[in-house]
Amino acid sequence: MLLPVAKVAPLVIALLLIGPLQALANPPDMDNLAKGIWVDRQAIKGLPTSGPAWDKLKADADRTLGTPNLANQDDMTNVWVLAKALVYVRTGDPSYRDAVIAACMAAIGTEAGGETLALGRELAAYVIAADLVGLPPEEDARFRAWLGTVRNLIMKDGRTLIQCNEQRPNNWGNMAGASRLAVAAYLGDAADFARAAAIFKGWLGDSSSYASFKYGALDWQADPTQPVGINPHGAQRDGHSIDGVLPDDQRRNALAGGAFYWPPPKEGYVWESLQGAIAQAIMLRRAGYPVLDWENNALLRAYRWLHEQADFPAEGDDTWQPYLVNALYQTAFPTVTPSLPGKNVGYTDWTHALLPAPQGLQLVDPQTPSQ
Repeated sequence: MLLPVAKVAPLVIALLLIGPLQALANPPDMDNLAKGIWVDRQAIKGLPTSGPAWDKLKADADRTLGTPNLANQDDMTNVWVLAKALVYVRTGDPSYRDAVIAACMAAIGTEAGGETLALGRELAAYVIAADLVGLPPEEDARFRAWLGTVRNLIMKDGRTLIQCNEQRPNNWGNMAGASRLAVAAYLGDAADFARAAAIFKGWLGDSSSYASFKYGALDWQADPTQPVGINPHGAQRDGHSIDGVLPDDQRRNALAGGAFYWPPPKEGYVWESLQGAIAQAIMLRRAGYPVLDWENNALLRAYRWLHEQADFPAEGDDTWQPYLVNALYQTAFPTVTPSLPGKNVGYTDWTHALLPAPQGLQLVDPQTPSQ
């Protein structure tokens, strides 16, 4: 059974932050996305301005920013810009908005010479920050023109951001997918947003939605003849559960050369891939897609496998993820307060920690396949 989380915030905050439901066949709810790609701007205004989560957010927002660098996959400027945007919306202090505007403008063109992994990791936070503060008309026009170009720019590894999302079923593709969705939402590109939703559903295991990924070694796949991004419900190998494994990331253990063995290696690529996956889920959820239920609660099963089979809870810059899973699925995975921001987004211990279950969401235990 799923473990309850204390319902200590108003339901209206949950609905504003997470968004409504609708079927994949329907177009994305661009009106709800217009209220906030990542979180509803009005909901942020009701969040607390005290406590360790706020203190960490505020401290990062008060950092002096260096020059943004989208070609550097380890640059933290992106999430610090996001912190400034969140603090601006909550406090109304214009100095934070000014810093966000300057950073978004400075980021333009810095993707040159980088790989799609770097662009996928870095871009989403700038787009979400711009969406939160609202760029002035001239800057917004320039930012939009660049976004329309950069998602189709061939990067150092020979792919565009969109191609990476559609070809690589691992951390590369999921980070690219999160930035792709953020860009599509910002530009009001419902068609590309809907296509990215279909790609994500395919990655979760629905081959009828999408099945053109290029997989690496298949040792961790439940069925090597039908590889997927997350192994299906009930999957086992040699008497061990591999239900919820991310095979194309779990295979990347250097010591094993991709081979299956038990106890399973604690593979950090899995947690990074989920950084991109859970970020996509939040944006898709805000656009009205019932992403949490897709493929027998595939995302929930992935987190459960890491905790129950791999004994590998979130650490370091992954500690923002359990807050989202707990809020969305009403689970009680262990959390760290304050959490650290990830490579693409963060500060969910402030934005999402106190949410009750979204109204109308049917929480289905993965031991019972959903209909």
